Amino acid sequence: MARRQARRHGDGRWLPWLGLALLPLAVPPAAAPPGGCPSACYCVATPELEQCRYERLEEPPQELPAAVHNLSIVGSNLSVLRRAAFAARPLRQLRLLRLHHDNIQAIEDMALQGLPALRTLDLSHNPLLSVAAGAFGGAPLLRTLQLNQALLAAPLEEQLALALGNLSLRRLELAGNGLRALPAALLPAGLEELDLRNNSLQRLGAAELHSLEAPGLRKLRVSLGANPLRCDCALRPLLAWLRGAAAGRVPDARSLRCAGPPSLRGAVLLRLRPEALGCEGGEPGELETASYVFFGIVLALIGVVFLMVLYLNRRGIKRWLHNLREACRDQMEGYHYRYEQDADPRRASAAGPAGL
Repeated sequence: MARRQARRHGDGRWLPWLGLALLPLAVPPAAAPPGGCPSACYCVATPELEQCRYERLEEPPQELPAAVHNLSIVGSNLSVLRRAAFAARPLRQLRLLRLHHDNIQAIEDMALQGLPALRTLDLSHNPLLSVAAGAFGGAPLLRTLQLNQALLAAPLEEQLALALGNLSLRRLELAGNGLRALPAALLPAGLEELDLRNNSLQRLGAAELHSLEAPGLRKLRVSLGANPLRCDCALRPLLAWLRGAAAGRVPDARSLRCAGPPSLRGAVLLRLRPEALGCEGGEPGELETASYVFFGIVLALIGVVFLMVLYLNRRGIKRWLHNLREACRDQMEGYHYRYEQDADPRRASAAGPAGL
C-alpha cells in the first residue's frame, strides 16, 4: 500500500512540468507589434530587438518598427550601402546595427543618415573595397566600430582614416584582417580600445610604440593575441614596453607567445629575458652600428688628448729633441775619431812589432 502511494506521489510531481510544456500550445501567439516586422525579418522578444537572417535583401528593410533599438541583418546581399539607406523611415532610437556577412563592398557618403542615436556599428565579415570619406557622417554618436575580417579584400587604411577623422570612437575592432603593422592612421584621438587579435603582426617597432604614446592615446588598450610574434632582436622594444608603464595597456599580455624562431616557438613572451632574443640591445644592425660609432668617438678623443699634450709640452719636447740631437752628434764624432785612428797605417805598423 505504501509503495502504491509513493508511486502516485512520484507521478504527481511531473504534472506541473507537463502543464508548462503544454502551455505554449494552449496560448495563442502574440500579436505582431505596432508597425509590425517586415516579412524578411522577425522581432525577438520585443520590437526593440529585430533580426533579418539569411534573406536575400539587396537593401535595408524600409518597414521597420520606429522603436527598434537593436537591428541585425545577416547573410543578405546589400553589396552597396547607399546614401541615406535608412532614411526612408528614420530609426531615431536605434543604438546597435549589425551587418554581418552581407557582401557589403562599398559604403557611400551619409549612408547612416537617419540613425542619430547609433552607438555601435558592426560591419564584420564583409569584403569592403571602398569607404567614402563621409560614410559615417550620419551617426555622430558612433562610439564602437567593428571591422573584423572586413579589410581583406583591399587596403583601406587611407580611406578609413578620412572616414574616422570626424568621429569620437572609443572602441575599434580590426581582428582577423592580416595586418602586418600597427594601423596608426586609424587611431583617432580619444580611442580607448583597439582589437588587433588574429592578424599577421610579427612585432611592434619603436616608431609604432611611440605613436601609441601620443597625447590622445595614452589610455588606449591594445589586444594582440593570436599574432605570429617573432621573438628576435627586433622584438625588444615591444618586450620593454610591455614590462614598463604599458603593462596594463595590453589586456592579453600574459597570453602572448612566440611563433618563431623554432627554438623559442610557444615560449611565453613576458617570461623571456632580453639576452634570449639574440642580441645585447637595440634593433638588428643597430648594435653593430652603435659599436663602430662609439669606437670612432673614443679614437677621436684619444687623438685630441695626444695633440693637446704635444702642444702643451712643445718647449720641453723641443729641448729634449735638441739634447738628443747633440748626444747623437757627440756619439757620431767619437765613432768618427776612432775610425780615423784605426785607419792610420803608421799607427798600425808601430803597433805591429810592439805586439810581437
